[in-house]
Amino acid sequence: MSTLHDVAQLAGVSPITVSRVINNSGYVSEKTRKRVEAAVKRLKYVPNGLARSLRSQKTTTLALVVTDITNPFFTLIARAVEDTASAAGYSVFFCNTDESEAKEQEYLDILLQKQVAGILLVPVRSTPSSIKFIHDHGASVVVLDRRISGMTMDTVRCDSEGGAYQLTQLLINLGHRQIAMLTGPRGVSTAEDRVAGYERALAEAGLRPSASLVCYQAFTQDSGYEMTQWALAVSPRPTALFAANNFIAIGVLKALQAAGLRVPEDMAVVAFDDLPPALITFPFLTVAAQPAYEMGRVATKLLLERLSGAQAQAEVVLPTEIVLRQSSGNPLT
Repeated sequence: MSTLHDVAQLAGVSPITVSRVINNSGYVSEKTRKRVEAAVKRLKYVPNGLARSLRSQKTTTLALVVTDITNPFFTLIARAVEDTASAAGYSVFFCNTDESEAKEQEYLDILLQKQVAGILLVPVRSTPSSIKFIHDHGASVVVLDRRISGMTMDTVRCDSEGGAYQLTQLLINLGHRQIAMLTGPRGVSTAEDRVAGYERALAEAGLRPSASLVCYQAFTQDSGYEMTQWALAVSPRPTALFAANNFIAIGVLKALQAAGLRVPEDMAVVAFDDLPPALITFPFLTVAAQPAYEMGRVATKLLLERLSGAQAQAEVVLPTEIVLRQSSGNPLT
């Protein structure tokens, strides 16, 4: 963990100058201030007083950091976090990163300075850097929805690989052999785990997984639309599309409608994540449904246990539920 002296050395100033910039006290030239601020940002420095306070002072505020709060999946998680935290006497800050590593780091800096007791984090990337940063500054963290490679920590997620495996098996049993997988960004565990489940089901059925049928983009409606256009140009054209989350699925349905294709008559569609009844009048999509509210509840309870002194790390993997509806269609003839 960086110190005030490290910042001073990198900026080429005295420690007292760094202190003046951080506390906004005393005169410092604009040129020097910018140099100090750049060093603070580069070293990811949090003032020692705040770090000590995080370790010693119990606060009653938690933070939930998600990648897209407009997604109903994360909205349900947020509802559960607030309900569970409120019942225990805690309030919650909500932060939205838009899948941006820069925004994630900015929020973590702010939350640590505000001395939150603990953080529930949906990480932008499945790497340990953000988790180490939080730990280095004395705060507790529980990772939600995604795995972090090469690090033991408190994690609550769903079985992405297992759910994708079951959905792909369903399509194979209906007679589909050309199944396109439309997934999220590389380096995000949920995107890659769902591809792994899809490929495992194909391999077990004696079908060779093909990279030409897998597309990585973002977990957004726009990406779903663009990836569907890509899939429709593949030769031979897929008979089924697997959308790796609900927002991708919405984009898929819009693109198929624009192309004059009917679901499921012309193209079968399945998706990871369900859509809440409030958003749709007629449930249509065959999905691997995740227990989003339960995920948020379990993660918050785990964080509260950690704040109460529990020591053992926990990884909780919740099952998905396959919900069969019209979009997957009837067996191919």
